[in-house]
Amino acid sequence: MLKKRIIPCLDIKDGRTVKGINFINIIDAGDPISLAKKYVQDGADELVFLDITATIENRKTLLALVEKIAKEINIPFTVGGGINSIEDVAAIIKAGADKVSINSSAVKNPSLITAIANEFGSQAVVVAIDTKFIENEWMVIVHGGRMATKLRTTEWAKKTEALGAGEILLTSMNNDGTKNGFTLDITNAVSIAVNIPVIASGGAGTMAHFKDIFFFTKASAALAASVFHFDEINISDLKNYLKTENIPVR
Repeated sequence: MLKKRIIPCLDIKDGRTVKGINFINIIDAGDPISLAKKYVQDGADELVFLDITATIENRKTLLALVEKIAKEINIPFTVGGGINSIEDVAAIIKAGADKVSINSSAVKNPSLITAIANEFGSQAVVVAIDTKFIENEWMVIVHGGRMATKLRTTEWAKKTEALGAGEILLTSMNNDGTKNGFTLDITNAVSIAVNIPVIASGGAGTMAHFKDIFFFTKASAALAASVFHFDEINISDLKNYLKTENIPVR
């Protein structure tokens, strides 16, 4: 079995790390550069940076901050928020990111997935899918969790892979920030439907939740934010725990 990855996420607003519940009730969670350095020391496998209001505010990602973080870390670095063109991607990769994450722009313009894959390689394209359980269906939500689409989550995941996505970041809006555990059913459905890695996101509250996502689904990685930001779970301790539960980690 491939070793599972543990990925902290920096949700960025106005240059600060923030955290919300179900994408609302945003509170401050610290300085992103300090957190990034700490996560490298703690053994994080990768780092994700999401400028959560870039799309809503119709602006570009905070490139200067991306560059500062990239200089401080030596692990794979994914950046998302407000990416709408190849030029945006080029600027973010030049600033030091290894991958870009696209969400609303991928739904609006699916050919962007292919264009980025052709220019920078599939490994550089992470398609973020925010999903919500609506009328007995898991549906894709865009625009920072504010706008429902008519796309079924599993079908959209398969399409993104066909278009050239190298990875999927799947966030359950129902569980996001609740600390009630990852959403196992949709995570497993998506990870079975595609042949590319799926990062599970939304709901981590205990070490056991990480064990469950790896034991009961085919997710390749688990992403969390507040439990790491507020020292409720230490990444090094989490990896040791997962090893004792026979979950292979890096």
